[in-house]
Amino acid sequence: MTGDLLPLVFTSGWASGVNAYATVLLLGLLGRFAGVDAVPAGLERTDVLVAAAVLYAVEFVADKIPYVDSTWDAVHTAIRPTVGAVIGLLVAGDADSLETAVLSATGGVTALVSHLVKTGLRLAVNTSPEPASNIAVSVAEDFSVAGLIALVVAAPWVAAGIALVLLLTGVLLVVLLASRIRRGLRRRRAQRSTAQPG
Repeated sequence: MTGDLLPLVFTSGWASGVNAYATVLLLGLLGRFAGVDAVPAGLERTDVLVAAAVLYAVEFVADKIPYVDSTWDAVHTAIRPTVGAVIGLLVAGDADSLETAVLSATGGVTALVSHLVKTGLRLAVNTSPEPASNIAVSVAEDFSVAGLIALVVAAPWVAAGIALVLLLTGVLLVVLLASRIRRGLRRRRAQRSTAQPG
């Protein structure tokens, strides 16, 4: 049973690390209006969909503003992995405790790694003097999340394979861009210190 659910959990974990609210919203809409049985009923509830839509709208704007995006990412360091873990837990349904633990951990850990990759790459992008690259990266992330969530319900293992490639590529890019990421982190700290009074 875990093997059947693993691609959905892994892919949604990766997507949650990039944009948790879009992931919840898209899965909920697919479950509610497209009749996708693999989507947990808890994600299809009206209150969950409304909350996810509102928070996604806020993230859509915040994610495209240099350094505001990095602050948003810092705030979501605990939220995105938690969403990934909760989706894994909900997908597990009434599976036995070991399967539930494996699926929940897979969603949470994948979301954490994906989130850290996104956060690092955004700091590197923020060292660019113009905002266009930031907007382009954010839009690419939005499309990647939407594309993989749509694909995972039709071809789960293909979607999981693509998510794995994106995750590994992201980790490699973080390693290669480590100096730019450190520079972006220093700039963010400098901006925060000048914004504080006194």
